[in-house]
Amino acid sequence: MDKEVAKIYKNLSDFQKLQLARHLDRPYSLDYINMIMRDKYEIHGDRHFRDDPAILCYMGYIGDEKVMVIGEQKGRGTKNKLKRNFGMPHPEGYRKALRAAKLAEKFDIPVFMLVDTPGAYPGIGAEERNQSEAIARNLLEFAELKIPTISVVIGEGGSGGALAIGVADKFAMMRYSIFSVISPEGCAAILWNDPKKVETATNALKITSADLKELDLVDDVLDEPLIGAHREKEKAAEVLKQYFLDEVKKLKEMSPQERMDARYAKLTKPGEFRDSNDVPESTSLLDSFLKPKNDKEDKKVEEKKIEEVKEKEVEKMKEEEKEEETKA
Repeated sequence: MDKEVAKIYKNLSDFQKLQLARHLDRPYSLDYINMIMRDKYEIHGDRHFRDDPAILCYMGYIGDEKVMVIGEQKGRGTKNKLKRNFGMPHPEGYRKALRAAKLAEKFDIPVFMLVDTPGAYPGIGAEERNQSEAIARNLLEFAELKIPTISVVIGEGGSGGALAIGVADKFAMMRYSIFSVISPEGCAAILWNDPKKVETATNALKITSADLKELDLVDDVLDEPLIGAHREKEKAAEVLKQYFLDEVKKLKEMSPQERMDARYAKLTKPGEFRDSNDVPESTSLLDSFLKPKNDKEDKKVEEKKIEEVKEKEVEKMKEEEKEEETKA
């Protein structure tokens, strides 16, 4: 029986992996926090508006390592889901996450982020409190942190809601997690106006850990149990814990400036443009636009082209004259 189950899980489609990422029994951030942390203390509030239960911030220990853990929490059961807003953070949630990260930087301890959200909350209140600014601010501030940062997608990684705590020195995904600019349902509705196209959209979006690793958009894929983290939660937690301890050890061997330089290089790599004719291989499309133009050099090239055309015309005229003389 176990062999048959393993065989099935080895051949899952992208759509089936999406279902696993959303499985109701899949461990959420709070489950992992309780399994891998000790002597923990929760931080509440963003010091601007209120506390957002959709974002969890805990200071404590993972093994012997002091750490700040920031996670997105979906909640279980009707009351808890409403309390956690189904894992869709408000602006104050992202501001709380930034506050926790800055606190970690002050105490010189690493930050470990657990991504699990269908997306940032798109409600009127969230927009009134500037949701887009909160996300953009996190992208900027997390990119400039001088401490080691590690982010792992443990379930759903939905668009900007995931990116807001996804900027890190190391960005990884659990085997059956997903990371996407839009939900497959949203993609099917926009492109085909047909909810039956969800599976087609899932395959087209390339949202699985394997696809994103192949595209070099994630650093690592964590080998959660083959039959899913929801079936073997303790093993999945141990994989997550060990990954953090291994990677933070490597990151601590680097200086803050080395980490920031490597982080910047990684974040600016996706979308790099290469054209062997016009742009050097190591130059991005943005760099090619920003590169100062040499008007004098361009003018010389243009003049040379004009002279070449003139010479060809003169040669053509001489040949025509010779032909006329021969006929005469």
